[in-house]
Amino acid sequence: MRPTAQTWIGLGSNLGETVRQVEAAILALDSESGIRVTARSSLYRTAPTDHLDQPEFVNAVVRAQCTLDPDALLERLHTIEDRFGRDRSGPLFGPRTLDLDMLIYDQLVLETAALTLPHPRMHQRLFVLEPLFEIEGEMDIPARGRLTELRAGCASQRVVPLAESAPQSPG
Repeated sequence: MRPTAQTWIGLGSNLGETVRQVEAAILALDSESGIRVTARSSLYRTAPTDHLDQPEFVNAVVRAQCTLDPDALLERLHTIEDRFGRDRSGPLFGPRTLDLDMLIYDQLVLETAALTLPHPRMHQRLFVLEPLFEIEGEMDIPARGRLTELRAGCASQRVVPLAESAPQSPG
């Protein structure tokens, strides 16, 4: 059996029943063989960052213990996204029912054709850094820096804890 690694996974959704999908995805992650969710953030409502003409996102981060290697974990994340109706035929940063991003895998720094660790843009995205800070407090992100300093660099971005967000309109 492979040694256990600690990993952080970002979740996001901006199509369909976003809150339900992110909550269900957290449960789906925890029910997968080789993955055990050990902490989760609150949900946050966030504006899109790349393709701006799309609905707001609901985002969260989980910490998990994992016995899968990074490539197997990435494959498992894609399988879960597919189960939630993820359509990969649209724009790269377009709307999606579910997005699961491996943010950090232990202290591994890796760049392959399929996977870059830590996530190549996580240090520029408050919708990742804020929920990560909620569950971890201060930490060093491998090859990126201190979490509090990275958050300060994203101060112009807006993330709102879901409890303080305006409710979604039905339908």
